[in-house]
Amino acid sequence: MPGSPYLEEPPKGLLTWQTFSKQMFMFTLVVIVLGMYFDSLLHVLIALIVIGALRYFVST
Repeated sequence: MPGSPYLEEPPKGLLTWQTFSKQMFMFTLVVIVLGMYFDSLLHVLIALIVIGALRYFVST
């Protein structure tokens, strides 16, 4: 891994930004597809926006 402080590979179980980004992308994709399938996409998107805004304001 270029630029990594580890010699060969990151330690097992370490959550890096690359794996976190992939997991969050897949989770978001699944949630959006389920929202479209159950015809509640607007509710799902509003919930994601509200949760994201709450997390932002709580962390600052």
